[in-house]
Amino acid sequence: MSNVEIRDVRKAYAGHAVIHGITIDIPDGEFVALVGPSGCGKSTLLRMIAGLEEITDGEIAIGGRVVNDVAPKDRDIAMVFQNYALYPHKSVRENMGFALRMRRTPKAEIDTRVNEAARILGLEALLDRKPRALSGGQRQRVAMGRAIVRNPNVFLFDEPLSNLDAKLRGEMRSELKELHQRLGTTTVYVTHDQIEAMTLADRVVVMNGGRVEQSGPPLELYDRPHSLFVAAFIGSPPMNFLEGKIDAAGKLALDTGEALDLPALGHPAGTAVTIGVRPEHFALADKGWPATVSVVEPTGSETQITARLAGRVIRVLIRGRTDVGPGDTIHLHADPKDVHVFDTLTGKRI
Repeated sequence: MSNVEIRDVRKAYAGHAVIHGITIDIPDGEFVALVGPSGCGKSTLLRMIAGLEEITDGEIAIGGRVVNDVAPKDRDIAMVFQNYALYPHKSVRENMGFALRMRRTPKAEIDTRVNEAARILGLEALLDRKPRALSGGQRQRVAMGRAIVRNPNVFLFDEPLSNLDAKLRGEMRSELKELHQRLGTTTVYVTHDQIEAMTLADRVVVMNGGRVEQSGPPLELYDRPHSLFVAAFIGSPPMNFLEGKIDAAGKLALDTGEALDLPALGHPAGTAVTIGVRPEHFALADKGWPATVSVVEPTGSETQITARLAGRVIRVLIRGRTDVGPGDTIHLHADPKDVHVFDTLTGKRI
């Protein structure tokens, strides 16, 4: 078994707490992505799993064994870093087999494992090259190959694609997903890129200020975010938000004086609420919420419209093309089931 159990884990530096009692159970074979803004604690948590950071309180277990006091080399994990961490004077073959040589693994077995990893990652023709002769994507494959040959219980990835350009990131995402499907190794993946998290992971853990804000399958977080923070973080383009209070007629009364029809909320008049609508859940209609178009961005298969609704900038994403232009008034409709409602004061879903 290679499950990972994080039990009420805390971390403090000189008395300043940065991780506030996190509990996460990662079953054998699951791919979990830790996401959140810079400084939320995701990399610190990953480094505690790896043994590169001491745990102030709580327990981490790998395969049922508590590893708080176990050295990183004895945790049976393999970590892939953002900066590749390859030895510049060693060949690809030597970089991939280095950890096995340090363990005094027989040469024949090293060669077999390195050749198999190279075949999986398409590195067979590059085994005798030095890192300086490789592209960024090839170096990242070598770093992954070095992890694969160890046949670890757990893979740990610390923002491995952040140094690559957009096109190569997309290609590497597909390769990572295919690699996990093939190997089935338990994987913990840290990223600030929610697209990576959504496309790669079986489960996404959204972190905020050293705490878990929400955890679940990617589409569950997308369809039903538990808080304004998660709603704003998950989704690209991001969700639109409008703030106001519920009036006596059950409408959302905005600060600017407009009143928008809402689905029945069952909350008393005067409640301060924030509604959220994703750009793709708006539709152009004959009647609805009036908005003034400021920018139209056609991409071929989609068109993104930036407009002002009740004095607020919103974005609308429609399939196909449109003849609306800057200065036009459009009317927007959103299905009530696609309107997310949050308590403005607490930030929680209602």
